[in-house]
Amino acid sequence: MKMKAAVMCHTGQPLEILDVELAPPKAGEVLVKVEATGICHSDLNALEDETTPTPTILGHEGAGIVVEVGPNVKSVKPGDRVALSWVPYCGTCEFCVTGSVNLCESAFGPMFAGTLLDGTSRLSVEGETLYHYSILSTFAEYTVVPEMSCIKIPDIMPFAQASLIGCGVATGYGAAVRAAKVTPGSTVAVFGIGGVGVNAIQGARIAGASKIIACDVKEQNLELAKTFGATHVINVAKVAADEALKELTGGYGVHFAIDCSGNTQAAAAAWKGTRKGGTVVVVGAFNPQKELTLPAGGFHRMGKTLKGSFYGDVNPFHDFPIIAQLYLEGKFMLDELVLGKISLEEINKAFDSFHDCSCVNVGRSVITF
Repeated sequence: MKMKAAVMCHTGQPLEILDVELAPPKAGEVLVKVEATGICHSDLNALEDETTPTPTILGHEGAGIVVEVGPNVKSVKPGDRVALSWVPYCGTCEFCVTGSVNLCESAFGPMFAGTLLDGTSRLSVEGETLYHYSILSTFAEYTVVPEMSCIKIPDIMPFAQASLIGCGVATGYGAAVRAAKVTPGSTVAVFGIGGVGVNAIQGARIAGASKIIACDVKEQNLELAKTFGATHVINVAKVAADEALKELTGGYGVHFAIDCSGNTQAAAAAWKGTRKGGTVVVVGAFNPQKELTLPAGGFHRMGKTLKGSFYGDVNPFHDFPIIAQLYLEGKFMLDELVLGKISLEEINKAFDSFHDCSCVNVGRSVITF
């Protein structure tokens, strides 16, 4: 079938709106009409990364309607409304059978190669193969994805809000609820108040934390953090974060700290500002050239836990519906994360805004079709 898509033809160059061909779904695959797709900073990273295969169709936060299913698909049918997960899992590997489906490696070889799970592409333009991005390629009117990427959502769930669940929302919520396992009455610090951090705040609020402390360098983000549930804020450019956290917690430090910044210095401050027996969860991706340095003195006596978390430790089939229901009950803020709805043709303006430090980055521009 023919469709319009925003194609990354060259690294670092504006996306081009092209008519492309999409082949039908094969066994275990689903054709989805994309109704909405968020534009994430990770898409910008891919656009600027020379290792991204080109030409490719970016986009990994999507929601839409099932149009057609391939052989052996059982969990969805045409007409179903779905949110898309860019981390499909196999269900049979060591990680899946022990409950850590977010750690399944089955998708990552194809993902890095720019294909679907069988190692081939469903995309082409004028006979030339196009690559997939993060299995989903949602910057297009339609997409073919694995069945395991399709999570049904309630019929009354708006698509723009549903599209955001698949990446930053699930990661932030999961970091607090699944990875950290925030407990009622506890104190929580969140470092890095962007699209993931505000949802870690929401997760901590929903889990019943009594004190949620937002830590960032941007005053605008700190003010926004309050609307999502932060009870206190710390501008870490002005004060030492670890000392400020101790002052807010009777000298002990917080029970839980969640680092969404990807900054090793922030993670070190989170560790120092966490009390004995506390837990630090890192969901931000560190620069591999950097080192994380923690105090060695008395390390064993601190009883702390340092945990990396990929995708917030969520199981999409379990957690996406929970987030959707919380939103419909007015307990999870998604409307406020939709910074604006734009057309596919306006996509490059949204990418340009990532380079404007004055633009709000707590949320997403969302393409609607």
